[in-house]
Amino acid sequence: MNHKSDSVPLSSTARMLPPTYRQLFAHAEFRRFLPALAVSNLGDGMSVVAVAWLAVAIAPPGQSGLVVGAAVAAYALPGAAGALIFGRWLRRLTPRRLLATDSWVRMVLLGCVPCAWIAGVLHPVLYVGLLAGSSVLHAWGSAGKYSLISQMLPPDQRLAANALISSSASASVIVGPAVAGFLAVVVSPAWIIGLDAMSFALLAVQVGRLSGVKAVAAAASVGARRSATGLRLLRSQPELLGILALTWLFNFLYGPVEVALPLHVTDDLHSGASLLGLYWTLFGVGAVLGGLAAGALSKLPHWPVTLGIVAGWGLMLVPFGLGVSTGISLVCFGLGGMIYGPFTALSFTLLQNRTPEAWLTTVLAVRGAALLTASPVGTALGGPLSAAMGPRQVLAASGIATITVAVVATAVRAWGNRRG
Repeated sequence: MNHKSDSVPLSSTARMLPPTYRQLFAHAEFRRFLPALAVSNLGDGMSVVAVAWLAVAIAPPGQSGLVVGAAVAAYALPGAAGALIFGRWLRRLTPRRLLATDSWVRMVLLGCVPCAWIAGVLHPVLYVGLLAGSSVLHAWGSAGKYSLISQMLPPDQRLAANALISSSASASVIVGPAVAGFLAVVVSPAWIIGLDAMSFALLAVQVGRLSGVKAVAAAASVGARRSATGLRLLRSQPELLGILALTWLFNFLYGPVEVALPLHVTDDLHSGASLLGLYWTLFGVGAVLGGLAAGALSKLPHWPVTLGIVAGWGLMLVPFGLGVSTGISLVCFGLGGMIYGPFTALSFTLLQNRTPEAWLTTVLAVRGAALLTASPVGTALGGPLSAAMGPRQVLAASGIATITVAVVATAVRAWGNRRG
């Protein structure tokens, strides 16, 4: 495949970027793709607030908790089922068609939310059903997105591209809720979800305009015939299975933090929402900065750096259990976000570089489906653990367990290299 066929001279603005990122913007296809993806990320960031907010607005009296929980789950979890149910047909599609299909489905079904709101028929059951349908292809859409990057760019530029994409997603978690809060003063949250739908329409149109990433359609079809399932592929590739297992455990052990941190703020520190917001803001800013810094790691061995990130994040959680001051714990959490930031880009780059091209969308879809269960399971355990141990101890235990995973993974990898 010719990755340089669509290269163009750099603009004066692009020449001001760090060298790692400057070369990405010589690719016209990538330069057109990234802004559309950033807009859809912002739409999802706004929906983080709008989905729950609208659920509260339409819930029957006394049932808001049930409706909010169902809506939030419906906006994410059906993607795991979709990865398994529709794999027989979708793994034959090119990455470009996968991403476009997911974007159009999300646009149509999310767009039905404000329409139903206007018509006065947005019952909670209908609302949850629309959200569930909009997310059912999420794992395949994400697989198509990162497979598209793999096709679009040469291997030495994939880490920088993945870093920009993951940083865009992290930034949307900071900016999106703030924008949604501002808009909600003047419009219904149903309209904010409608804006999310429009962002996916923009992404679908832009993906349809890409012209330089069609060359592997036949290979994808061959790959679909050669492999019955992505799980079988992973079993035949121990390194790929190792990447998936490490990522699942990392996300699983992150889950309890989302429960324990609010309880730590209220129960241990006797503070309120402003302090909790400061923790997450520092984490988010750190994650964006760390994600952008991932592009500078391209010359380093990816596996050791990835394992170092896992251990470093765990290390930043341990001080919570030592009873350090609030200021120190804030610094640790912000640094933890910075350490955590490059992980997504690195893990995707490892999969892109070590998976045969024809199998990449299938493997990435299995990854997406598996990870949709990781953090929710960890979060579900966070409540009982916090009640039994105390939130401060849960934060520290999560850190120690994460460090242990990094140490064990390092030992397993060293053993495998000796055998190899």
